[in-house]
Amino acid sequence: MDGLNPEGSPQVKGSLWELIATQLRRHRKERGLSGDALGRLLDVNRSTVSRYESGKLKLQEHHAIKIDIAWRTNWLFTNLVRFAKEGHDREWFATHLELESRASELCIWEYAWIPGLFQTEAYARALVRAAGLENIDAEVAARMKRQERLARPGAPTMWVILDENVITAEIGSREITRAQLARLLELAECPNISIRIVPKSAGEHVGRDGSFKLMTVDGADCAYIEAAGEGRLVQDATDVRSYRTRFARIGDVALPVRASIELIRQVMEGLA
Repeated sequence: MDGLNPEGSPQVKGSLWELIATQLRRHRKERGLSGDALGRLLDVNRSTVSRYESGKLKLQEHHAIKIDIAWRTNWLFTNLVRFAKEGHDREWFATHLELESRASELCIWEYAWIPGLFQTEAYARALVRAAGLENIDAEVAARMKRQERLARPGAPTMWVILDENVITAEIGSREITRAQLARLLELAECPNISIRIVPKSAGEHVGRDGSFKLMTVDGADCAYIEAAGEGRLVQDATDVRSYRTRFARIGDVALPVRASIELIRQVMEGLA
């Protein structure tokens, strides 16, 4: 259990990783939970919890997701971990965005939130604010800029699979979440976009290891991985094929398109 969690970089004073550590400790104590109890939730030992809370070990994304679901924190820890990872690995992330802008096909598996290419401005703002970043307007504007390609000729073919948690989590407010789901339904009508949902009833599956994106650029495939460890690009053909296989296996447990759209609609109407 514990051995599967790689050591992170030393704590940097004032960094997002330090904020994650202090917030984890505070939220645990507010709930009257012991370190052992948190360890049982994450399936790690007490030593790993101590290192998470001291900042000596970076909180892993799949653990952040478990915490957010169990504690109903509105994806606080998932958002913080993702922004911390992006800040640590800016060159990889910038390269990923450049490839994304040129891709003819995108296959996206998302376990925590609506993909950036599909986010409404209000939803994106709520996520960025939850991450505690200072330049909120710039972050949101960059996300909106990425979406411009979807409205231009030559937009990529997109195969998107979302975990049901993504559409049921209330981000910002009920109104913001409802508008975001309405946006999903609108995008689902585009001939180049397929959106499917993995229902909670699917149980354990390979997608629970973390989110990732497959991109076809100039006839070649690559992947951007946002799982345990740092976000990174994968270009080795064998490794990329393994993620294609994983995407197909996630698709095996996802609802058909029509049933997925109906589920999104039901969740949206429940927020009225």
